Amino acid sequence: MSAKFGPAGNSESFSAMGYKSSLQVPEYIEKMGLDTFEYQCGRGVNIGEEKASQLGKLAKEKGITLSLHAPYYISMSSVEEQKRLNSIKYILDSARAVNFMGGNRIVVHTGSCGKISREQALALAMDTMKLAIEALDSEGLSHIHICPETMGKINQLGTLEEVIALCSLDERLIPCIDFGHLNARTLGGLSSETEMLEVFKKIENSLGSDRLKVFHSHFSKIEYTAGGEKKHLTFKDDVFGPNYEPVLEITARKNLSPTFICESAGTQAEDSKTMKTYYEALFNK
Repeated sequence: MSAKFGPAGNSESFSAMGYKSSLQVPEYIEKMGLDTFEYQCGRGVNIGEEKASQLGKLAKEKGITLSLHAPYYISMSSVEEQKRLNSIKYILDSARAVNFMGGNRIVVHTGSCGKISREQALALAMDTMKLAIEALDSEGLSHIHICPETMGKINQLGTLEEVIALCSLDERLIPCIDFGHLNARTLGGLSSETEMLEVFKKIENSLGSDRLKVFHSHFSKIEYTAGGEKKHLTFKDDVFGPNYEPVLEITARKNLSPTFICESAGTQAEDSKTMKTYYEALFNK
C-alpha cells in the first residue's frame, strides 16, 4: 500500500522551468518526483476529448494518475432547482473529461447553506447527488468516483459529518478530506495528532475501512478568520496549520493508500514533494 502525491494545477515553477502546455504536465510531474496530478476545471470544463485523451496517454506512460476538480460554481444545495440541475450537468461534464484522461475521480464542492438551515441544505445536496449518480450511470460512467470535499468557510456545506453523510448514499462516493479546510472551519481544530486521528476514525466508522484506505485528500496550510478560510498559504508559513506530519504518520501506520493533492499557493508541487519525502522516510526508520 502506498499514498500518491501531486499538485492541484501548476506551481509557479512550471512556467519558470519553461513549460507552457498542459500536455507537458506529465513530464513536469515526473521531473518533480511526484506521481499524481489534479487537473483544474474550477472555472468550467474547457478541455476537449482529444486533448484530454492526449494528456491521459502521456500521464499513463509515466505512471501518473489524474483526477479533476469540477467547477467551483456547482451548488448541489441551492434552493433554486435550475441551479441544482445545472450542477448535475457540470458534474457530468467533469466526469466525461476525467474519463477521457483515463482518470476516475472528480472533486466537487457541494454548495453553501445560504439562508436555509444546514439540515435543509444537506437534504437538497443529497437529492442532487442521487441525481448526479443516476446521470453518470446513464452515460456509462458508473466507474467515475464523485469526491465531495470538506469546505473551509463555516457557512459552506462541507463539514466532515456532512461529507460523510453524502458519501453514505453510494459506496462509489469517496470523501475528499481537505485538512486545511477542516482546520480553518474549526478555527485551528486540527492542531494535534489526536484531533487528526479522529478524522480517520470517523471516516472508517461511518464509511468502512475500504473507503478510508483510498480516500482523496487536499492539503495546504490555510489562513483563517472568524468565518473560516481566508487564503491558502505555503509550507513556509509557521503561524497557521495544519501540519502534514501527523496526517502522514497516521496514513503510514494504518497502511492506507490515499491520494494527497497539495493546494499550496504557488508552491504546490514543491510542497507535495516535501510531503512525499517525509512519507517515504517513515518506512525507512
